[in-house]
Amino acid sequence: MANFSKPTVPQFSVDVYQNEFLPEGGRDVSAIVTVTSTGGGTSGGYTGFAGGSAAAGVVIMVDCSGSMDYPATKMRGAREATAAAVDTLRDGTHFAVVAGTHVAKEVYPGNGGLAVADARTRAEAKEALRRLSAGGGTAIGTWLRLADRLLSSAELTIRHGILLTDGRNEHESPEELRAALDACAGRFTCDARGVGTDWEVKEVTGIASALLGTADIVADPAGLATDFTTMMEDAMGKGVADVALRLWTPVGVEIMFVKQVAPSVEDLTGRRTEAGPRAGDYPTGSWGDESRDYHVSVRVPQAAVGQEMLAARVSLIAPDPAGGDPRPLSQGLVRAVWTDDLAMSTSINPQVAHYTGQAELADVIQQGLDARKSGDRDGATAKLGRAVQLAAASGNADTAKLLSKVVDVVDAATGTVRLKAKVAEADEMTLETRSTKTVRVKR
Repeated sequence: MANFSKPTVPQFSVDVYQNEFLPEGGRDVSAIVTVTSTGGGTSGGYTGFAGGSAAAGVVIMVDCSGSMDYPATKMRGAREATAAAVDTLRDGTHFAVVAGTHVAKEVYPGNGGLAVADARTRAEAKEALRRLSAGGGTAIGTWLRLADRLLSSAELTIRHGILLTDGRNEHESPEELRAALDACAGRFTCDARGVGTDWEVKEVTGIASALLGTADIVADPAGLATDFTTMMEDAMGKGVADVALRLWTPVGVEIMFVKQVAPSVEDLTGRRTEAGPRAGDYPTGSWGDESRDYHVSVRVPQAAVGQEMLAARVSLIAPDPAGGDPRPLSQGLVRAVWTDDLAMSTSINPQVAHYTGQAELADVIQQGLDARKSGDRDGATAKLGRAVQLAAASGNADTAKLLSKVVDVVDAATGTVRLKAKVAEADEMTLETRSTKTVRVKR
């Protein structure tokens, strides 16, 4: 395993794309805010703003319920995938493995805490994995709570979970799972995966959404090792945790919504925490070397032609490792300028237009699939046809390909489609799970 000892501090930049011009009486202002982090994480180990060590911790939660033995390739694939993830751990990373059934059990190190990755502990963990067997039910909330306790047992900067399930969360109520997610939100991030086709898409995507991670389907257990390795590599690349998008607005400005729109759609509006007069923080989780786009929409007071105002100030905020006040990393400004030039005030910024379409694409896929499941063929055809049209117009080839497995496309440009008479369950679940993934706008 490689050691990354050279200290590098990530640099954040904020770029704002908008048409700031409004007609007389116009009030709604939209902007795409691109946040980019470079120079830390995947490029060589971050040591913290205050110079202290930025320790990372990962807990892998493996479904060991009875259904993992049907077929046996699922349990075997889960063991191999977890071993591959353990092999990907950087030296010095704190880690643990949890077996999840209707209860959560520590598999390794098994002492109520975390091991520190090196050649010896990786070998011990892989030996412990050989004893994993399937049996029992599924209560995912207990897995998450144990992961939280384990990650809280050490002084860590980065806390992350990887969760694998193959079935529905049948041994606890939805309210119990929601309570566990609420308790864990903001304490660690978590990627969630469903293997096979017997799990509930909205449960897995809901876990990832609540804990600011990724969700995906691994229909064939043979693909688990590759997926787990990629997830762990991404986790090892994170250098800054608990970054927030802070939005300050002047008196009289109303916030309509704040959404992440790339690499996937995630509505952050309801997750605001107050951060002083007229300011609020929206969680973005952990960052490595990467770039994400956010759509900010505000409503400003009416003003006369020729006037202009600051509609919002967007900042990136990270915790101070020394325990002081959170410190700004970068910021951008959203402006409003009133004009009587019709061409200027009616022009839609291409980034805003693109991501408005991508958000609608995610919505109509979900609505179309829900209509299909309920037997509303006309409604499903209309919504999925609109999805095909949006995917084609925006160049979202991956989503267009997934849609083509659920509908026969007659004319993509007009959204004319026919529902397929027979659809493989894995194809439908893949479309639903990946419906929020977006394609970035070409600048």
